Amino acid sequence: MKPLVKFLASVTGVSLGLSQLVSAQTGADTAAVNSGDTAWILTATALVLFMSLPGLALFYGGLVRAKNFLSVLMKVYGIAALASIIWVVAGYSIAFGSGNAYWGGLENLFLNNLGRDAVSGTIPESVFLAFQMTFAIITPALIVGAFVERTKFLPVMIFSALWILVVYAPVTHWIWGGGWLADKGVIDFAGGLVVHATAGVSALVYVFLLGKRKGFPNEITPPHRPAMVMIGASMLWVGWFGFNGGSALAADGSAGMALLCTHIAAAMGTMSWIVLESIFNKKATLVGAATGTIAGLATVTPAAGVLGPAGAMLIGLAGGVICYYAVSLIRVKLKIDDSLDVFAVHGVGGMLGILTLPFLSSTVLGGTGEGDFMVQLTGTVAVVAWSAIASAIILLALKAIFGLRVDEQSEIEGLDYALHGESAYN
Repeated sequence: MKPLVKFLASVTGVSLGLSQLVSAQTGADTAAVNSGDTAWILTATALVLFMSLPGLALFYGGLVRAKNFLSVLMKVYGIAALASIIWVVAGYSIAFGSGNAYWGGLENLFLNNLGRDAVSGTIPESVFLAFQMTFAIITPALIVGAFVERTKFLPVMIFSALWILVVYAPVTHWIWGGGWLADKGVIDFAGGLVVHATAGVSALVYVFLLGKRKGFPNEITPPHRPAMVMIGASMLWVGWFGFNGGSALAADGSAGMALLCTHIAAAMGTMSWIVLESIFNKKATLVGAATGTIAGLATVTPAAGVLGPAGAMLIGLAGGVICYYAVSLIRVKLKIDDSLDVFAVHGVGGMLGILTLPFLSSTVLGGTGEGDFMVQLTGTVAVVAWSAIASAIILLALKAIFGLRVDEQSEIEGLDYALHGESAYN
């Protein structure tokens, strides 16, 4: 895959997002490496890894009970290492290979065709590959929030490895790798479907097959470290500049506007959650504010490359409000134990951003005017269906072979000591 970043941008005058960039294929490198673009994507790669390590780990870890804190960190940390290896072995080839509209193929196993001088648009292909690797790390790590405090470690790792190969990499190919959804014109600038919808839907399937925590909901104590939740959310907020801004794959105006829109949406998501909690609960909480931040960020992710500032404000507001009610519906009213609201925030937020993109990208709101609702809906249905079906098959197999959850005594004792022989607080 050799996306013609600068060439296409200069010819069409359009700032292309990630899905368009990787679908622009050529058999020869026609653009020289641009040092500015390369420096920015190197920085963005570090920022996205920073989102997982330690951002997401601390955000999730602070939300659980003290006896399960290390178990959450261990899962995120282990997935980061495992996903990196899986990406090198086969994930990158499946996602960005030139196989067909549905599958990238295995021609680049172990990156055997990657040369030092290989170029992807205006950056080294190794840099593009590493940037994409950080997305493959954080996406399965997001799912961890749904099943904390009751899962075995080994099945989580096996599930994550298989899930990257069967769900994440193929969906990435469909949308960012020049696959069938890219051909239809689906716009997903930085991962509303590829990242948030796949993780959110798969998390919900995991929860249904796993069952509720012992004592849920009445005996589950509040988050043990709200301050740590805020610190993790802050790291995610900063890292998201690389997540969305880096998805322009260039240091240009598109990256700058994506970064600005990302920050605006995060701020609106935060404020909307603060206002809603103040109205309905009479007190605004730090955990709630942090959750609103993530809701705004997840919702703007697919649209950051086509919005203007006004559209970013609206999409951040929508993300905060809709995800707030989704949390209440799923966890409080339906009593589904998606422990850290992965589906309600990431799944709902990502799909909301995808579906509102055609309206909020209007030129009247400062956007590019791109996006077709029916095309976006088609992409959403396809990704949701595949994520649910494939995840269910993987999990049912793992449940039959290993079992998914720990025994009752381990759950009571806490997973830190029961699974890892350690304690976060002595």
